[in-house]
Amino acid sequence: MKIGNLQINGNIFLAPMAGVTDVSFRTLCYEEGCSFAYTEMISAKGLYYNDKKTKELLIRGENEPYLGVQIFGNNPDIMAHAVTYLNTLNIDLIDINMGCPVPKIVKNKEGSALMKTPELAGKIIKSCVSASSVPITAKIRLGFDKQSINVLEFSKLLEDNGAAAITIHGRTRAEFYKGQADWSYIKKAKKQLSIPVIGNGDITTKEELDKRLDETNCDGIMIGRACQGNPWIFSQLKSKKEKPSIEEKIQMILKHYELMVEYKGEIRATLEMRKHAAWYIKGERNAKKAKNEIFKARTISEMTKAINLLR
Repeated sequence: MKIGNLQINGNIFLAPMAGVTDVSFRTLCYEEGCSFAYTEMISAKGLYYNDKKTKELLIRGENEPYLGVQIFGNNPDIMAHAVTYLNTLNIDLIDINMGCPVPKIVKNKEGSALMKTPELAGKIIKSCVSASSVPITAKIRLGFDKQSINVLEFSKLLEDNGAAAITIHGRTRAEFYKGQADWSYIKKAKKQLSIPVIGNGDITTKEELDKRLDETNCDGIMIGRACQGNPWIFSQLKSKKEKPSIEEKIQMILKHYELMVEYKGEIRATLEMRKHAAWYIKGERNAKKAKNEIFKARTISEMTKAINLLR
């Protein structure tokens, strides 16, 4: 599919997720067949103030075929400044977060709170497009709550201000991740927009993917929570691949951990690997025993030993 001047080989996207989609995890997802992946959500203010930790999130792996960067903020000038900086890096696309439901983001009138201020959202897109040579896209929800669903008007406004594609999560901000995603609005948005529409919400199998693509005619599918501890989902969505064996899981966890150590060092990687490992091993026979040791691990040898308890 094509977004602006960017040709993407495939239409299955990895959603930007804080604390999940770092360079190591994106690398694994690409190896399993992901078409396009984004960084974790990045603060435009962090880039504006030259924050070192914020910039660390922009590392691109040598084997990543594409890299999208998602930024959040509510000031058109600061957002444009961040875009100008990002255009000096080796990236392919910039996405504006207008869907994050996290309270501290919403309290600052960022993320999904922008759906309550469409005029400001339009100005942000316009300023970012003016500052960028790579496509500017946006990720949104159906609205702030069920009483204020405005996805159709909102997405059209973003298109009119230069957005090159829209990703729609089929829930309101008030729903967070509860209940079932409503894809009927994604279908309606696709009918009215001339730019690509990517649907997001509850896709876990090839059957669901095919059904949603067929019934909505959307251009692509974005995978979020279903990939946590499960980079295989991308190969499973392309074919009816069997679920990984425990040995395959162990090898993937160790590979994931090795990549994290490479990019973040032993201490940080070991601490961050704990939650990933818990996702990988959920429901496995020796999961409880291994998890207890994984959450105690503080060194490479301790973590490796704990992971091998799954055997």
